Amino acid sequence: MNPRLKSILAKTAVAAVVYVGVLLLVQVGIIDAYLQATMVTICVNIILAVSLNLVTGFTGQFSLGHAGFMAIGAYSTALITMSMPTVLGFILGLLVGAILAALVGFLIGLPTLRLRGDYLAIATLGMAEIIRVLLLNFEFSNGAAGLSGIPQFVNWNWLFVLTAGTIVLISNFLNSRHGRDCIAVREDEIAAESIGVRSTQAKTLAFSVGAFFGAIAGGVYASYFYFIKPDLFGFMQSINILVIVVLGGLGSISGSIIAAILLAVVSTLLQPFPEIRMILYSLVLVVLMVFRPQGIMGSRELSLSLFSKLLPGRRQTRTKVTAEDAA
Repeated sequence: MNPRLKSILAKTAVAAVVYVGVLLLVQVGIIDAYLQATMVTICVNIILAVSLNLVTGFTGQFSLGHAGFMAIGAYSTALITMSMPTVLGFILGLLVGAILAALVGFLIGLPTLRLRGDYLAIATLGMAEIIRVLLLNFEFSNGAAGLSGIPQFVNWNWLFVLTAGTIVLISNFLNSRHGRDCIAVREDEIAAESIGVRSTQAKTLAFSVGAFFGAIAGGVYASYFYFIKPDLFGFMQSINILVIVVLGGLGSISGSIIAAILLAVVSTLLQPFPEIRMILYSLVLVVLMVFRPQGIMGSRELSLSLFSKLLPGRRQTRTKVTAEDAA
């Protein structure tokens, strides 16, 4: 069988098992309301981390403004679903928020992505703060009080479709010519330009795509938790997303998924210790980064070949066959 087709079938099977398994657990009541909220948080963080990894990990652009795009998606979805409380309104809110965030990402990214390193991080952080301050002062966003009573449409079906769709679309983007241009810019921008890669175009495209999916995550958050305010999308939210990306591994979609799940599980297990919860949470992060500075997955992805290397005796058998063939 074609290795690529085999990999696609294996990933599809895993996704189907996860979808059906969680759906059954929700229906029989094993996953209660609290666990469902944790599950939503995990999926939102996966969408945010994978989309930020496209910008920071695969394109090499240090961005601290992802919370701003999340805010655009959250408020767009909230306002549209409050005025049109139907599933169609929810879908329209997600699309409007995502397109608006991508447009803002393009308009802001075009000039700022000519910067590099710390200067780019400061520029994107300033952009996110501008969005937050505007939401604090606009009348339609209800200022610092935020919006409440947002219709709730997000369930496990929507969570799975949006999360899996984000992963698949960004993976396909990275495997396309545009994705390879982004990776080339990360490796060596000058060398990439010398072979015909338009670095500014590649970076702006990655920034816009990342903003699009960041807004999707914001819309999911607003629709499930039915309350948002500007302070939820401040500087610390951008830092939390960046922590997931770095912990999972820059340039690894699988790493972002694993890190988002791991940090949510650690945070949930530490709930009984509210006094020292953040201390233990920070300590776990420090220990992980000390012993695994490149992240959980580094720049690798989970694959059938990676699992085969971990199987006992597989490598020895392959070496023996190679020696016999050589003889």
